[in-house]
Amino acid sequence: MSDTYVALAEFAQSWGLVYFVLVFVVVVLLAMRPSRKRDYDRAARLPLSED
Repeated sequence: MSDTYVALAEFAQSWGLVYFVLVFVVVVLLAMRPSRKRDYDRAARLPLSED
């Protein structure tokens, strides 16, 4: 196999999990910000509203 493939495979195996865990934590933190509560409450009531 080529050296590039081996290098990328080793990088993905060693740092890929760390990268995806960090991305997950950032997404969860952004979603759980207190400033978004009003938007989420409005979206939760949307199916119950009559047009």
